[in-house]
Amino acid sequence: MRVWRALLASAAACGAALLGGCDGLAPTGADRPESATAFPAPDRPVASVVSTQFSTEDDRDERNEAQVVMDLADIRPGMTVADIGAGEGYYTVRLAERVGADGRVLAQDISREALDRLGRRVERERLENISIKFGDTDNPQLPPDSFDRIFMVHMYHEVTEPYAFLWNMWPALGSGGQIIVVESDSPVGRHGLPHTVLFCEFEAVGYVLAEYIERPDIKGYFARFQRGPARTAPDAIKVCDAG
Repeated sequence: MRVWRALLASAAACGAALLGGCDGLAPTGADRPESATAFPAPDRPVASVVSTQFSTEDDRDERNEAQVVMDLADIRPGMTVADIGAGEGYYTVRLAERVGADGRVLAQDISREALDRLGRRVERERLENISIKFGDTDNPQLPPDSFDRIFMVHMYHEVTEPYAFLWNMWPALGSGGQIIVVESDSPVGRHGLPHTVLFCEFEAVGYVLAEYIERPDIKGYFARFQRGPARTAPDAIKVCDAG
């Protein structure tokens, strides 16, 4: 709980986003952070983040998107959940309502501007079970052994260092914890990622696919992963062929 108190104390000063539109592709292999060089770079394009919004909240609510995804992920009161690439807080605030006063939601992003906006929203709506944290492109910077669920909704295709990112995320899952991914089954340049590439990259790090469902009502597919027997050593990770 000490970790959560420290994170909650900083909530008014920050906010979160990676749910961008993807009009361009970020170069791979160039300007990699030094902390990621022990891991392979992805052998595929990576979408550039050009916006902190995926679509309007009203449009997403008309599709009942958040409720569908939270139901599929079995989000219950009292859970601790991380929302990676939280954007303007669409999932963050709805997760906070679902987990209730006894639960916790950590909203994370690499955009300080979005973190500021989300921080103001959290303060304005007096959402006391939300904390906010700035992350790195290769490390979500999550506290260890903390989360029942980690959400990555329409943002994984924008992660420039997927192998390092997933490897560093591993310790954050609590016992029985799972990573929830929602993506569009389309090329990365069109705001998506083929599910076969997603499966391969997660499995390369040591995760196991627990569930996969195609859901047009949430504009993509739903995938659930959990930790396998062991995390793959960085130098033993085999790069997935996206071709």
